[in-house]
Amino acid sequence: MARHTLSVLVNNHMGVLSRVSGLFSRRGFNIESLSVGVTEDKTIYRMTIIVDCEEEIFLQIKNQLQKLMDVIAIYEFEESISVKRELALVKIEAEHDKRTQILEIANIFRAHVIDVTNNSMILEATGDQSKITAMISMLQEFGVKEVIRTGVTAISRGDTELKKMKE
Repeated sequence: MARHTLSVLVNNHMGVLSRVSGLFSRRGFNIESLSVGVTEDKTIYRMTIIVDCEEEIFLQIKNQLQKLMDVIAIYEFEESISVKRELALVKIEAEHDKRTQILEIANIFRAHVIDVTNNSMILEATGDQSKITAMISMLQEFGVKEVIRTGVTAISRGDTELKKMKE
């Protein structure tokens, strides 16, 4: 199995997210990560979808997506010519005597403290999935209370623009 990252431009219409995700569930395909947001054009949404599947199944997924009426363009990101990031918010137990250690870990991963109370701290981190996972793993010893991850979002490097690449 291989991991594939797709970027899909869709018209900003009611129910488009449901139709795209429904395509996956009806066919028994699992979405590993899904990130959706408006683009520079408010009438178009960009979906970043990560699937882990065989090449044959992946081609079926792309073909089925292309048949959906609201799909404008589909692009598969190659690792070497794309930038992928994820955002994570991590709430940690942070007694006063442990805060220095937590801040050292945060600095290593370039995370930012966005909230502090007497007993907890919330860190915000961005990076690739392995970086986020590593940071969370290192924070486990302090007591991770909550983790929320956005899912991966991606963009191609250089001058290439998805809106110009219609398949």
